[in-house]
Amino acid sequence: MTIFKKSSGPAPVSWFRRLGPGLITGAADDDPGGIATHSQAGAQFGLNLTWAVLLTYPLMTAIQSICARIGRVTGEGLAANMTRVLPRRLVGVIVLLLFVANTVNIGADLAAMGAAAQLVLGWGEKFFAIVFAAGSLLLQVFLPYHRYVHVLKWLTLSLLAYVGVVFTVDIDWGAVARAALWPQLAWSSDVLIVIVAMFGTAISPYMFFWQSAEEVEDETLAKGGSLLDHPEDAPAELDRIAWDTYIGMGFSSLISFFIVLTTAVTLHTAGITDIATSTQAAQALRPIAGEFAFLLFSLGIIGTGLLALPVLAGSAAYAIGELRGWRIGLEERPENAKAFYGVIALAFGLGLTMLFLPIDPIKALFWSAVLNGVIAVPLMIATMIVASSREHLGPFVAPLGLRIVGWTATAVMAVAVIAMFAI
Repeated sequence: MTIFKKSSGPAPVSWFRRLGPGLITGAADDDPGGIATHSQAGAQFGLNLTWAVLLTYPLMTAIQSICARIGRVTGEGLAANMTRVLPRRLVGVIVLLLFVANTVNIGADLAAMGAAAQLVLGWGEKFFAIVFAAGSLLLQVFLPYHRYVHVLKWLTLSLLAYVGVVFTVDIDWGAVARAALWPQLAWSSDVLIVIVAMFGTAISPYMFFWQSAEEVEDETLAKGGSLLDHPEDAPAELDRIAWDTYIGMGFSSLISFFIVLTTAVTLHTAGITDIATSTQAAQALRPIAGEFAFLLFSLGIIGTGLLALPVLAGSAAYAIGELRGWRIGLEERPENAKAFYGVIALAFGLGLTMLFLPIDPIKALFWSAVLNGVIAVPLMIATMIVASSREHLGPFVAPLGLRIVGWTATAVMAVAVIAMFAI
């Protein structure tokens, strides 16, 4: 297989330019909330939950590949396809819950970004949160998608800060390998809660909608049409989607692994086992791993937040717009897609409001994770039904192996939701 698609020009398109929806979606998964979750895993249980990151990689890769394929094959986003296998009202409820969960996530991420800026500069927590929100919103509204997507792709490099932190501390790689393959873990409700949170962070509904919608955006830009209309493009396009998703989710899992690893060998070793926020993790690193590690961790929070904000707001706008039949897309001019951009602005506005209300951002993140877990299961079931249906996808149904792993991911998420309520 190849990740290149021959262009009409004399030179092949570079591999980095061919990466897009999968890379951005995977990187956005490591938002400040995800950083806090993986920091808590490393601080509380040391190296003993590194296996959970490895396990989620094939599961999230399968479900994201399927979502991307559905968008590229049909030329429509996930919400539009959901209405073909679920009652429209049920899809409407799911999309509404998605908007609520995403808005809470936006508020929590903005709070973490503002707090990280204050850690570095010593002032301006709410000021910088407002600046970050305004800057992200203006870029989404006024910068066309074909340009904005390059901004998002370069922002993925901010995640390398967490790779850099690893090289500032001493690590026993033999112990890391042993813990990943054979963890010494006493099962308890605390362990299950963190594992559920890790699964919920890795497999999130907003990622499903975003990657599917961006495949449609890319298709529109390329003027290639859906694969149902242009089956001759299928081999190259499906190959590209596979590699884009493998690399994007691999990047996400690698960063998550390094966050667990960093906090395990620093905070856990130092006896700091209770981390509530990403900024608390950064602050705790300062006296243990040094100023450089602290700075990298803090700047990484801001960079990943800037990457996650448009994905959270945009995925909700795509889902609502598809369901309502609006003109949608980040390539559209604001005057031509007022309702679509209105949803994005509303999500940012409500998220910012949370900063000025007596709401605990950690509790808010927990409840958004509960919502994400609840709505993920019917979404994944519906997605798998669409992915297996020749009536909807014609000859481009998902391959058997991909369907098996996709249904496995759905079962794991269902068990995680049950565990979340049973604990």
